[in-house]
Amino acid sequence: MILKEAIEQLKEGLAGVVEPQEMQAMIRIICEDVFNYDQVDVALRQESELPAFAPERIRDIIARLRRHEPLQYIVGSARFHGHRFKVTPAVLIPRPETEQLVDLIIDENTASDLRVLDMGTGSGCIAISLARALKFAQVDALDVSRDALAVARENAAALKVKVRFFESDMLLPQPAASYDIIVSNPPYVCWSEREAMEPNVKDYEPGQALFVPDNDPLLFYKAIVPYAAQSLERGGRLYLEINRRFGNEVRRLLEDNGFDEVRIIEDSYGNVRFAAAIRQY
Repeated sequence: MILKEAIEQLKEGLAGVVEPQEMQAMIRIICEDVFNYDQVDVALRQESELPAFAPERIRDIIARLRRHEPLQYIVGSARFHGHRFKVTPAVLIPRPETEQLVDLIIDENTASDLRVLDMGTGSGCIAISLARALKFAQVDALDVSRDALAVARENAAALKVKVRFFESDMLLPQPAASYDIIVSNPPYVCWSEREAMEPNVKDYEPGQALFVPDNDPLLFYKAIVPYAAQSLERGGRLYLEINRRFGNEVRRLLEDNGFDEVRIIEDSYGNVRFAAAIRQY
């Protein structure tokens, strides 16, 4: 099988399953992550012979995509903040919106030797990206899932950064320490919102990292915010990814716990997505 034939087979197999624009993005990822062909290679090497495993691998990818399995789980990786991260069904797939949260933190924290905690690290994408970008930062990260922590540790090793990982429940957060920055992208999707989600998300990504009870939508924030109020240095900063329905509630929670300069921030699509605040006292 040559590259051109593989691309045509993918187009035929995914026709009617994904939108044309999404299909092009998927094919680009498959060519790069499975066959190590970047966009230039794809343009110039259409007649190149692929490895012997290619036909079977293409058939498998098509079958799994038709069942709505996320492509990132199929190829085993996802791009985030300019780097490739290993992902498995034990971790959420990193989102472009979360890259904006990382950029916000980097832009607002230019000092060196900052102490950072990522609560609910999953694949480690936030913690590792901050460890790479902040000047001589000491980065800790926690998660309740051992399988997620194993993935995060692999990613840190692959990207050659030092992050200290801890097994800990965000509802009973550890380690007890002092930080300049705390960041979290905790579960915040209400169970009632599940049915409106795409099958590739609700049927495959880990529910414990996504969903919260309808009667307690701020479940994790009610643990994270008081912990941050105790663990941040005076003037330390807390950054959260939030459900766009509960921006005002998150604001009140932050203010009630002694945070100042509370901001509720929209993402690039105009949706309320983040909260940021400074420990006042």
